[in-house]
Amino acid sequence: MRFMMFMYPAVYQGEKGRQVGPEFAPGTEDVEKMMKYNEELAKAGVLISLDGFHPPANAAGISFKGGRPIPMEGLAGSSRVLGGYWMIRVQSRDEAIQWARRIPAQDGDFVEIRQVFEMDDFPDDVRKAADNPTVTAALTDRKS
Repeated sequence: MRFMMFMYPAVYQGEKGRQVGPEFAPGTEDVEKMMKYNEELAKAGVLISLDGFHPPANAAGISFKGGRPIPMEGLAGSSRVLGGYWMIRVQSRDEAIQWARRIPAQDGDFVEIRQVFEMDDFPDDVRKAADNPTVTAALTDRKS
């Protein structure tokens, strides 16, 4: 089973988040703690991928209204601002939760844990609709 663990750092949220400028970067000590955790995931053989995101001041978005895309800069007004993610492969939801509990988070941080759909989760008609050789090839190339 694959799970995404989404990190919503407190520093990116609410009024405080609007004060974090585009030049923001996490501190050395925080990065060292996070890399130790990432190393534990890797050594356990559960880590598939991970990334951290620049601050919300650098973000852009597209909202949709009346069938039309509306560009926007930044993430002002967002209820939660994503700071990064881990994709892991584990045996159960409980195991994913146990890994999330070990994240070296700060006060006010929030981690969301979501199971990723596998093709086996879908009925045959949905699998057939999702069968796209171009997409499959692109994803296979990316893994090599």
